[in-house]
Amino acid sequence: MKPYKRILLKLSGEALLGEQGHGIDAEMLAHYAEEIKSVQAEGFEMSVVIGGGNIFRGVRGATEGMDRVQGDYMGMLATMINSMALQDALERKGVHTRLMSAIRMEEIAEPFIRRRAIRHLEKGRVIIFGAGTGNPYFTTDTAASLRAIEIEADVILKGTRVDGIYDSDPEKNSTAKKFDVIAGDEVLNRRLSVMDLTAFTLCRDNKTPIIVFNVNQKGNLKKVIEKEPGIGTTVIWDK
Repeated sequence: MKPYKRILLKLSGEALLGEQGHGIDAEMLAHYAEEIKSVQAEGFEMSVVIGGGNIFRGVRGATEGMDRVQGDYMGMLATMINSMALQDALERKGVHTRLMSAIRMEEIAEPFIRRRAIRHLEKGRVIIFGAGTGNPYFTTDTAASLRAIEIEADVILKGTRVDGIYDSDPEKNSTAKKFDVIAGDEVLNRRLSVMDLTAFTLCRDNKTPIIVFNVNQKGNLKKVIEKEPGIGTTVIWDK
């Protein structure tokens, strides 16, 4: 089987914490940049959506009782901080990038325009999509699904700290069973935590495969793109 060509990588903001309790861990940031560079150099078309939990979680206490819309916009700005940090880390490694924002911020990012994004990918640039969907009430998982569909990505790679999807939480249950491949309907029936329902439904309706894998393991990003057996869990849909 041929490897995927156009990829959207979804990273959580919390992943950037590393061993720290807050902010951005420089070593973890450099690790992600190196992983992305390694596959971009092989000719794969890479795009990234990253969450903002590492920053927004630190101010969450201050948002107690705050209007939901206001809080969601704060979360979108947190994703932009992480996106800018990742862009800098990639460019310091010689990778050409474009940061595209769902909220207009002309001084630091291009506005998201679908055709322009596809053209950037075709020219070998790594795109980082920031500010979620630009709308409150939607998560960065949903933003990842939406952008993947819009740019016609072959797959969504969800990078986590675990090596796939299990029938129960492997961090709490040592006998949890890992799936190599699982049908989307089974994920829903078992109520397994992969993505939020809106994001998952978008993928289902557009038959976009999802692979959950351990992005913290060096070399795993390249292995999962090249479909090396045993890496991660693939969510498939009935054709």
